Amino acid sequence: MMKQAMEKADVLIEAMKWIRQHRGTITVIKVGGSLMEDSAAMMHTLLDIVFMETVGMKPVLVHGGGAAISTAMSSAGIEPRFVQGRRYTDDASLEIVKNVLGKEICCGLAEQIRTFGGQAQPLSVCFDSNVLYGEKLFLEDENKNQIDLGLVGTVTRVDTSEILYLCDRGIVPVIPSIALMEDGSGQALNINADTAATAIAKELHAEKLVYVSEVNGVRTDPNDPNSMIDSITAEKAREMLASGCIVGGMIPKIQACLETLERGVQKIHIINGRLRHSLLLEIFTSLGVGTEITQDAR
Repeated sequence: MMKQAMEKADVLIEAMKWIRQHRGTITVIKVGGSLMEDSAAMMHTLLDIVFMETVGMKPVLVHGGGAAISTAMSSAGIEPRFVQGRRYTDDASLEIVKNVLGKEICCGLAEQIRTFGGQAQPLSVCFDSNVLYGEKLFLEDENKNQIDLGLVGTVTRVDTSEILYLCDRGIVPVIPSIALMEDGSGQALNINADTAATAIAKELHAEKLVYVSEVNGVRTDPNDPNSMIDSITAEKAREMLASGCIVGGMIPKIQACLETLERGVQKIHIINGRLRHSLLLEIFTSLGVGTEITQDAR
């Protein structure tokens, strides 16, 4: 038992330099994908977030919830429709998005954080505490014709004042990927969660942006977990995109990472939330467990 106690002390000593380094800094954490359906993985992720705040960091939680939205739409008899990988959102679908993301999941995550000893506050269009503003998003087909996605948007502005107010008081902001139209109409828009997290990290000048999902990082072979890259620079990531080493859903995520680094965020991490306490292992240990993407050396 004494040996185990000393090993635990050694872990704390290793973490100490990282705790001191990150104390007082903002880290935006995006959770989504099938990870949201894994209660054990989410429990450990939220516990990690409470620990981060306890040792003086300022975590900001941004979430999606595509699987839960699809389930709710199916129950309502609405057939999900996707255009170029994005969910087409009509009025009926948007009401489900607002109820599932803006109320159920957002409030549930905040309540879990409180249960684990932390403090949290939902910042949602559903509770008059919105911090995301945007405009409708249009795509183009192969003939450069405009594709209307309905009530799907992109972020044009982040009201950082409320987020910073909560962070400074030890309260974790919990932000669903829904925005209000910038024109003041009060119309809500369905936003891609990666896009929302990127915009928030940029406007907060966060030290870190962490994508927590069901993949363990950037892989040279998407089907081989052992091909994960521990650390790459923005320049190397661009080379991998150009060469075709990065494929599928990782392409837009890496593109968003590069854009975020250009706006001043120092580091971006992509980690597997199914690994117990992956957030703490990535941030507070020398080895890490995912892929770290950094700015180019100057």
